[in-house]
Amino acid sequence: MSDIHVDVAVVGAGPAGVAAGIGAREAGAGRVLVIERDWDLGGILQQCIHPGFGLHTFKEELTGPEYMHRWIERAREAGVEFMTNSMVFGAHPDGSLDVMNPDRGVFRVTSGATVLAMGCRERPLGAINIPGSRPAGIYTAGTAQRFVNMEGYMPGDRAVILGSGDIGLIMARRMIWEGAKVEAVFEIMPWAGGLRRNIAQCLDDYGIPFYLNHSVVRVHGHDRLEGVTVVELDSDRRPVPGSERFVPCDTMLLAVGLIPENELSRMAGAEIHPVTGGPILNELYQTTRPSIFAAGNVVIVYDLADWVSQEGVAAGRNAALYAAGALPEPARRLAIRGGKNVRLFSPHYVTGGADATVYFRVTRPIEKRCRVFADHGLYERRERYARPGEMNEVRLAREALAALPDDVTEIVVDAEEV
Repeated sequence: MSDIHVDVAVVGAGPAGVAAGIGAREAGAGRVLVIERDWDLGGILQQCIHPGFGLHTFKEELTGPEYMHRWIERAREAGVEFMTNSMVFGAHPDGSLDVMNPDRGVFRVTSGATVLAMGCRERPLGAINIPGSRPAGIYTAGTAQRFVNMEGYMPGDRAVILGSGDIGLIMARRMIWEGAKVEAVFEIMPWAGGLRRNIAQCLDDYGIPFYLNHSVVRVHGHDRLEGVTVVELDSDRRPVPGSERFVPCDTMLLAVGLIPENELSRMAGAEIHPVTGGPILNELYQTTRPSIFAAGNVVIVYDLADWVSQEGVAAGRNAALYAAGALPEPARRLAIRGGKNVRLFSPHYVTGGADATVYFRVTRPIEKRCRVFADHGLYERRERYARPGEMNEVRLAREALAALPDDVTEIVVDAEEV
């Protein structure tokens, strides 16, 4: 099959990828192709039938499918092309992609610029090293969500949730709605991993017990899960002697973290950040391979789809400018560094050629008044709190960056109690 050449190629048709296609077309790209491995467009939001999407973008509360429908309609109106049921199995440093499709066979897509928007995947049981057998009944929360919301199957009747990521919290409520009993949610950290609103709406409203500083240390059962052993943890995350208890259940859902999906980024030679697991970017969403851009959860895991879509539009726009030879050359390279209470952040450096928004998560919660800031007097904002489950941001104005002395090589972002 002959190769395909486009102005901008996008991998992934979730919220970041669809928005990137729109951004590229709006910036003047002629042919924009979004490649999706699934049969349908929308990514993970196809199965997120709960409300809570679109409050920032559309100023109203939508379900995941409703939110994506609006973006997909905008993309079609903008002239974005979609190729579904197509797996990208190879990526090259020049941004070209190896693709396989049942109808077209194996072929290559070349482009003036490429946007990576593959999203993220869930951390499985094998990644957290819980001893015991491997019976049926243990699922990641997202897999269970797809079973219930899209396939019409219930994973079990009596569940425990390990981890307090947002999908796990939402699935605790969903299991209750479908008639199952949820014994409890257990979180290894002393604070919740998901949004506070999901704690209130999905656990508190349904009387589901929530235990911090607890973890599952053994699974029981041979053919089917019969229960788990749970233990309380001390401040060093070591088991408290005598705190073990058996919790009977036939289902355990895992919400123990998300991992950016970056096999293609690595294939293409884009440098990967050792902490976030996503590609290293500048404020233009440009990776260390100049023709390759990235946006959304493939870079760092976000809490709101609105931010993912917003990034996608910007990445697509800049990719189109690069393909046209109109993207400005970097003025300088200022590294972004997290302070004492910041671990995950993006972008990782700024060039000073555009306004920049640095998104980050704090390492530990601050429940009192705090200030979110970038040093050198670049930015400061007061907040009521800062929590690991919720993104924070600092905004860096291009003019302020340009005014920094030449000997400044890095910018520290942080959050601290006032």
